[in-house]
Amino acid sequence: MSTVRHLPAPPPSVVAEGAPASGRFAGRITHIDWRELSGSFRRSAVWRRFHHKRWQYVGLGNEAVFIGLAIVDVGWTCTAFAYVFDRKNKRLLADWSQDGLPGLQCQLSDAPVTGAWAWFRGLGAHLSFEHQAPDCMHVKVKTSGLNLELEIDLSATAPWLLAVGAIGTGGVAHATQKSSALPVRGQVQVQGQTFALDDACASIDSSNGLLARNTEWRWACAHSPEIGFNLQNGYFGGNENVLWLNGQLIPLGAARFEFDAQQPLKPWRVSTEDGLLDLSFSPEGARQQNRNLLIAASQYIQPIGTFSGWVKPAADAAPYAVSDLLGVTEDHRSTW
Repeated sequence: MSTVRHLPAPPPSVVAEGAPASGRFAGRITHIDWRELSGSFRRSAVWRRFHHKRWQYVGLGNEAVFIGLAIVDVGWTCTAFAYVFDRKNKRLLADWSQDGLPGLQCQLSDAPVTGAWAWFRGLGAHLSFEHQAPDCMHVKVKTSGLNLELEIDLSATAPWLLAVGAIGTGGVAHATQKSSALPVRGQVQVQGQTFALDDACASIDSSNGLLARNTEWRWACAHSPEIGFNLQNGYFGGNENVLWLNGQLIPLGAARFEFDAQQPLKPWRVSTEDGLLDLSFSPEGARQQNRNLLIAASQYIQPIGTFSGWVKPAADAAPYAVSDLLGVTEDHRSTW
């Protein structure tokens, strides 16, 4: 008989006795606050100002489109982006991004889900996320050529992941709250076309940490109502590697990413060292951005495509077949 590992409930705070309350947990936390860190984890207010990074990301898609939205506050500046990828024609219909000043053009709450809000206001553009009663995330985007409004149902889902941990070599601590597949109601208008999103699946990534100036990661994420996963290899190690399978949240081992960084639209392979996941990824296209602002820089590509292969809830369990599961991978390096 297979033994499926289960995750404990979240702690009351991301800090316990002055240190990060490290671990993977099943459920939602009300806020992420690092002010009680002490001892070797304590840093000055100035250091925290420039190393505190927060973001809200939503990815959603159906047979027609995949959409990526984010607001990112890196302490000394903030940025937002919104893109719409046409899966049939394999091209970006919209790819908007803009920088701004924290507090003036951008704010994010320390509530990751319940009570969460984030907004960005730029030249001719507005993007916002807001938790509303009874339990949904209202998302609105308006830019030149792009108009999106939707509600994401936060209640009808498998348990959320909360991952908390220390960051080595230049950082201090990080926490992330991530969902599996979430139902959506709404639409997007772009380039004179209207796409209904009522059959889309969304996932939310709300992250908050005191990170190193140089940070990099590889990431993979895909979701359906039955199967979903989140994998990361980089600054947060295996802290956020999990599988959602038929309503269960299952921890996974260290993630392996095999791909050609020079040709990221060639097939990828992602797997875990515990033998519970082995998938191939077939990119359909990508959103990418390379920036050098002298005091900061980033190299980023997020391919959109489908995963196929198998997953297992336990080492001695029969594999579940995965076929054409819509999601993304990412290769990201930042000096921020």
